[in-house]
Parts: sequence; structure tokens; C-alpha cells
Amino acid sequence: MPPPKNAMEIFQLLDMSNCRECGEKTCLAFAGAVFKGQRKLAECPKLDRETIERFSGEAPNQKTAQQNRDEYLKQLKSEISSHDLAAAANRVGATFSGSKLTLKVLGKDFSVDTEGNLSADIHINPWVVGPFLSYILHGKGLPVSGTWVSFRELKDGQERYPLFQKRCEEPMKRVADIYTNLFDDLVHIFSGKQVEEQFESDISVVLHPLPKVPMMICYWLPEDGLESSLNVYFDKTADKNLDVGSVFTLGAGLAQMFAKLAWRHGFPEAVSSQ
Repeated sequence: MPPPKNAMEIFQLLDMSNCRECGEKTCLAFAGAVFKGQRKLAECPKLDRETIERFSGEAPNQKTAQQNRDEYLKQLKSEISSHDLAAAANRVGATFSGSKLTLKVLGKDFSVDTEGNLSADIHINPWVVGPFLSYILHGKGLPVSGTWVSFRELKDGQERYPLFQKRCEEPMKRVADIYTNLFDDLVHIFSGKQVEEQFESDISVVLHPLPKVPMMICYWLPEDGLESSLNVYFDKTADKNLDVGSVFTLGAGLAQMFAKLAWRHGFPEAVSSQ
């Protein structure tokens, strides 16, 4: 089938229930995002596989997610080249030496120089780069408050939460269910810290994807016929020190990293279930 010519053709394929399970406010908003190349048709939970396969061709003006991401990162790097990194370092909890700003990402050094070149002690994952640069450029550098809130309590988090739950919390829970050493490894590999159980959870671990954007993962073991559960919390200043889109990207990226970690330890189902 030829690709849809406009957003309304995509909208006609949907059930128009405005269920919000895709993370958009309405089916029409989702259709518009698909036509612009910002979303995939397969992200609608109500569509059958046959419809997705028949109509998933790209519209003429669509760009791939990879192209959109590359353009976004190019823009951020361009902004970095005209930014005062020395001043930014003090604001965001980093150091500045020579022409390079360095801060800790999950306990490892991650750097950018005045030309926008990146270097790190860890693999430079694409899902880290965007939040890292946005944090330096736009983060307000507020001190961590110590008050934990859910993603949906952050600014603009409510409407994005269904997708955050699908891309972050649910995959993390699947990994934790089958990979019992996950939380020990988060402490040892990613410089996490196991803290006193919060919200009556059985396990609570705090990670620092960025210095002033801590993340707490709380896990409840299965009990009395109830299945396990997992929720991710952020400091209430997170939406001031980082835009909510980048907070989402960090959560989803960490979920992918945890699945790969489980796979390397002999649990391939952690990846196949993503």
C-alpha cells in the first residue's frame, strides 16, 4: 500500500477512542506525530498487525527517528560551541579544565569540549548524549531537594506517563523479575547506592545519570498472590535541571541497558521481552 498522504488518512486507521495508551492526548495528535515521523504506527496498542504492516510506509516528508535524533544532537553540539562551559560547569556540578567540561554519568567521566566533541570512560550511548548536552545548556542547576516524585508529577509528565511506563518501568520490572542480581550490579557497576526502603518497597536503589538528576528505582517482590512491581522516582527538581523529554530518554535508555546487562549474564529473555 502507498504511504498515507496526510495525517487524516492515518487518523482514519485508528479506533478514535483517545485511550492515551500511546502517550499522546488524542488519536488525532498521534496521527499527526506519525505523519511527521515523530512516532511509529506500531506504537498504537489498538491496531492489528495486518493494518500496521499495510500502512507503515513513510510519508514523503517523513524523516526517520535516526535522522531526527541526529539533527537534534547536531543542534545541541552547535549550541555548545558558543556556550560558556566554564560557567556551566559550576552550575551543573561539573569540572572545567583546558577546553573540556567533565561530569559524572552513572559514576563515570563524561566530557564535552568547546567544539562539541564528546569523550567518556564508558560507551557513548546515543540516549545519554542528548540529555547530557541539554543538561549542560539548559539545566538550572538547582540543588537536589531530597523529595522524590513519580514521573507523572513532573511538569508535562502526566500525559507522557503511559509511554514512560511502557518504555521504562515495565521493561525494568521484567528484568528485575528474572535477573535477581540486578540491584547489586546497579550498585557495583553504575555507582548506585542502596538506600533505606522508600514507599514500603522491598528494594530501593538510587542512581545518578546526571549529577543533579538522581533517579530512584523501587521494587516490590511478589507476595500473597500479587505480582511484583517496580516504580521509578525522580527528585522534584528534575524538571528544572533537565527537560522532561530528556528525563524520559534517560529512563528508557537505562531500561535498555539493564536488559543488555541481564542478557550478558545469561538471561536472553530480558531482551526478547522488550
